[in-house]
Amino acid sequence: MTQAQALQDRPIAQPQPPITTIGTAGKGAGKGEGFWQVGHRPTLIAAFLYFDLAFMVWVLLGPLAPIIAADLALTPAQKGLMVAVPTLAGAVLRLVNGVLVDRIGPKRTGAIGQIIVIAGLLTAWAFGIHSFAGTLAVGLVLGFAGASFAVALPLASRWYPAEHQGKAMGIAGMGNSGTVLASLFAPLLAKAFGWNAVFGLAAIPLAMVFVLYMAMAKDAPDRPAPKTLGAYLAVLKQADAWWFMLFYGVTFGGFVGLAASLSIYFTDQFALSPVMAGYCTAACVFIGSLVRPFGGATADRVGGVKTLTVVYGLAAATLVAISTAPASLVGTMALFLLVMATLGFGNGAVFQLVPQRFRHEIGVMTGLVGFGGGVGGFYLASSLGFAKQLTGSTATGFLIFAGLALVALAGLTMVKARWRSTWGAATDGVRI
Repeated sequence: MTQAQALQDRPIAQPQPPITTIGTAGKGAGKGEGFWQVGHRPTLIAAFLYFDLAFMVWVLLGPLAPIIAADLALTPAQKGLMVAVPTLAGAVLRLVNGVLVDRIGPKRTGAIGQIIVIAGLLTAWAFGIHSFAGTLAVGLVLGFAGASFAVALPLASRWYPAEHQGKAMGIAGMGNSGTVLASLFAPLLAKAFGWNAVFGLAAIPLAMVFVLYMAMAKDAPDRPAPKTLGAYLAVLKQADAWWFMLFYGVTFGGFVGLAASLSIYFTDQFALSPVMAGYCTAACVFIGSLVRPFGGATADRVGGVKTLTVVYGLAAATLVAISTAPASLVGTMALFLLVMATLGFGNGAVFQLVPQRFRHEIGVMTGLVGFGGGVGGFYLASSLGFAKQLTGSTATGFLIFAGLALVALAGLTMVKARWRSTWGAATDGVRI
């Protein structure tokens, strides 16, 4: 047996007993207590607000893309790449944040990222953006907002015991609803003040949330000791880490990739105005964000594996239907609403499982799994643009991503028996 096989097949260490956390009423969190009686509510709220506004600016180029593309005469491939770059930058920076979370704590890591994003937006507003290269530079800065994922989730998660991980992660993760704000207001503000002014205006709510974050957020008392860089890399020797990256690459990657691309799709496919395309995108993103905590709660009840099995099958079928490019806007909207709800539901289910398997590596695993999600989003958004330019249709991009959903379904089917017989048997009654 090789060393790699031994690492994969070795028995998983028994997780520690539920960690005592401090609730708002000062009670310890034992198993069986209600969700609102444990944890730290101000931190959970701060994590949500931070994540929400960070996601708002992370996908800001998406709803502005039709206006920017017309102004700068961008090709379909350039439009796809422009909205995909923040996703890729966020994916890479999530790895950095995963390390920083375990070394300096999630609160400080989040504060640094927020300052960088605010400064970057103000710089873009002050000097203006006049070229395709300029949009890519802004996209790199916005990646720091996307990296908030690796901060907000462990910030909230470390306060809650295993039986409430799905709900805690779901509520904090529901901050991806910030994409709704971008879709609703960015085109309207661009129409009123010009698209470059939107970057400066976005810095205002970010600064307000930064103040609240610093006042409300608190690192959990059970913060793990900092690890060496070798220890961070060691987790990649375990097959489960790669499976989780794939699973989230489909659910979250599909969600954020579509959130960044739908405004372009609606303007190209149905000749909608940027404002109307923003409204359609906002509706799709809203439903996907709304159901995320329900996905986590459902996974808490019936298990993340069962939940994701349904998610991947339904997502693949819906993406195939979308690839046929329905002639009516109503039919297209119905399909996008369904697939976004499905993917959002899956996001909550994936993160019901991660803390159970990697409780003491949650910081680095959040970064790694978030990286997988960001890469999936970058691929989907960019592939739709390149498919449009090369074939005149986005169908190929949707079909390939449907295939990835089926790959995830096959992988989940392969690993579920091993999970349930190893680490699943040691979760003290928590369903996987």
